[in-house]
Amino acid sequence: MEPVLIASSIVILLFSVIIHEVMHGVMALKFGDRTAENAGRLTLNPIPHIDPIGTILVPTMLILSGLLFPGGSGFIIGWAKPVPVNPLNFSNIRKGELYVSLAGVGSNFALAIFATIIYHLYILLSPLTANLLILEILSFTVTINLLLGIFNLLPIPPLDGSKVLMSRLPTKLAIQYQSLEKYGMLILLFLWFVPIAGVPILGLIISLLVNALGSILGVPLRLF
Repeated sequence: MEPVLIASSIVILLFSVIIHEVMHGVMALKFGDRTAENAGRLTLNPIPHIDPIGTILVPTMLILSGLLFPGGSGFIIGWAKPVPVNPLNFSNIRKGELYVSLAGVGSNFALAIFATIIYHLYILLSPLTANLLILEILSFTVTINLLLGIFNLLPIPPLDGSKVLMSRLPTKLAIQYQSLEKYGMLILLFLWFVPIAGVPILGLIISLLVNALGSILGVPLRLF
């Protein structure tokens, strides 16, 4: 893997997860909650958003795994520190929960679509001189943002998809569903490690959806 490609993929991943979190805070502000704003989290400055594990440790380990071991990881992924949001401050709690949750994943899908447009325009305008490195960077941008968007849409607490579903459920059922949050990490780990036909359940679900969307967008997917 080229050093420029490694550096670019890290920057793109960092930018993508930060935009995801910032958009949660921006939408929360629109519904009357200033928690993220008061915490100084409505900024693209990466420092306030860095999570020691999700932003530094996990991506570093995945990169080293791919570089040092032939059978190691072939991709990088990570996450930023969650933006603090207090739904009790929302002008409309259920509507606020829905829109705040969708704002994060929506930003990732928007970034994927934007990178797709640039990808196709670049090929269209430079069919014979298109730089392979630029195409790979754009391809990674599309792939990582599709992956982040789909992963966060899974209806497993505390992922955004669970809050979207919760906002649509009757109040009593929503409370019961929210009680699953303390088991959320265990559920994710179970789905990550338990295979179907030799492929982890979580990886199978995400890869099928990412590949389907990648085909629609017409961009070859790439994770490093």
